[in-house]
Amino acid sequence: MESTISRRHMLGLLAMAGAATWMSTGDAAAFVDPYVWPRYKSKVHFYIRGRYRYVISNDIPDHKVGKFPDPGCPNSVRPQRFHFRMPLHPATAGRFTELTNQMDFGIALDGVVFDPGTARFWHHQRHSVWNFELMTGFGNLGLDQSHAHVQRDGTYHYHGLPTEFIKARHAWGQVVLIGYAADGFPVYGPWGYRNPHDAHNGIKILRSGYRIKTGWRPKPPHGPGGRYDGKYAGDFEFVPGIGDLDQANGRYGVTPEYPRGTYYYVITENYPFIPRYFRGTPDRSFFKRPPRGRFGRPGGFRPGGRLPPFGPPDGE
Repeated sequence: MESTISRRHMLGLLAMAGAATWMSTGDAAAFVDPYVWPRYKSKVHFYIRGRYRYVISNDIPDHKVGKFPDPGCPNSVRPQRFHFRMPLHPATAGRFTELTNQMDFGIALDGVVFDPGTARFWHHQRHSVWNFELMTGFGNLGLDQSHAHVQRDGTYHYHGLPTEFIKARHAWGQVVLIGYAADGFPVYGPWGYRNPHDAHNGIKILRSGYRIKTGWRPKPPHGPGGRYDGKYAGDFEFVPGIGDLDQANGRYGVTPEYPRGTYYYVITENYPFIPRYFRGTPDRSFFKRPPRGRFGRPGGFRPGGRLPPFGPPDGE
């Protein structure tokens, strides 16, 4: 408990300074949940059919998981039955599409969803910008060493950089493919090439273009009042040119998987961590409406229908 409080306190201090960065570097073994491993095994299968990339997942990660429930997160990890799809050849849209709490941002290669928002809003104003921001010091909601925790239905999900996912692949400090967004574009992070179009120009940690606003929030009833400090998503603003990435936390460039170049997202150490905008058009299968992670359109999974078998990812 002391370790968790210490990390939360550090997050708050960093947010006040406008940095809002944190990366877990402690001994993950102290946090491992023995009831997840080896009780459950990760099952994930990527496959291509027509114009889409599909993924079937039980949402169990392929790495060490924090002990849940804990004082900050009273929920236990339970296998899910997810089936998503995304464009195989995504295209950028004419404008950015904002991610809302009604949708998952995407899915990691281990089958765990990216879901950066929280369900907590100032005065329950769910359509406002005053959404409590978990990664910059709001409360103790039990994030583990991979910046993930568990929802009421048992869904394990990432709020930030999936540290143990990267370590399990021995890819720390490398340009590593982490997963795909709902619009089909790949997700990397936090490292990228110094020159986005030159894979031989060295690697650096990429920074977002967001910072904490200066001044004071609107007072009630228009806002929570108080100084901007990173407690809410509305405390941040995007400033072109101060980081390496655009408003959607992405950029164009080459990667090991896309040597000819692509648009790709980056999970960063500073806000927004996981992107809060889409550069393309997200697929409707990522909406959280019940049943979450399933869809009933031609070629898609219908509740009760037969799924393709689990197996190793393909079509990469």
